[in-house]
Amino acid sequence: MSSVSRRTVLAGTAAAAVAVAASGTPAAAGGQKVKPTIVLVHGAFADAAGWSGVVKRLIRAGYPVLAPANPLRGVVSDSAYLASVLATVAGPIVLVGHSYGGFVITNAATGNPNVKALVYVAAFAPDAGEDLAHLQNHFPGTELTLDALDFRPHLDGGTDGYVKREFFHRVFAGDLSPADADVLWATQRPGDTTTLQTASGTPAWRTIPSYFLIARDDRLIPAAVQRFMAERAGARTIEVRSSHVALISQPKAVADLIVRAAR
Repeated sequence: MSSVSRRTVLAGTAAAAVAVAASGTPAAAGGQKVKPTIVLVHGAFADAAGWSGVVKRLIRAGYPVLAPANPLRGVVSDSAYLASVLATVAGPIVLVGHSYGGFVITNAATGNPNVKALVYVAAFAPDAGEDLAHLQNHFPGTELTLDALDFRPHLDGGTDGYVKREFFHRVFAGDLSPADADVLWATQRPGDTTTLQTASGTPAWRTIPSYFLIARDDRLIPAAVQRFMAERAGARTIEVRSSHVALISQPKAVADLIVRAAR
């Protein structure tokens, strides 16, 4: 390589490094806007596989996507874990939460300048000091009562909650087939019961634009509760006819809202 061409390559490399340092992500070819990384966070009684239909659509649209496993061990530790994941992502982020995952993103995104939008999918969007149990019952209608849950101790000395099979289809996934709901029931990941009583910290939606998909037929987080949280957060809102698992039964609507938030 000639000295001229070597200098040219080195100069280009240095310029790229400056661009990364300034923006957190390399500039797209041709000066196009860099697409944000979409980070999808599942809630309790589910896992990251529930996002599969949404992930396929986002990848087809050209977005980088991450769907980390939510530990479901408690609000403080789950939010700290997600914050550590977000710290590894260069450039802009759109952070998406389903159900209890909304509680986690509300806390994990606070103070992170890379998070450009929050998307709540049939999710909790708590204010400071609110806990999940009281927020879920802010308006009547939830069918996730104590009778619907099984409780089992785990090795850390706490107690996990599972949705009982006889309640799972109606409460969690009413617009899926019974066979598909049975698979979700059998593979559900429990949440530590401390997640129900732990108060939220300062909500990220106070400073970050938010979007909300309201599931009208949700029997876990009543639609009235979702509307209350969305209005309070000043969220751009859509409503769909869906059970609690809108991410599975309505993946196009969910993906479309995420893309809207990402633009």
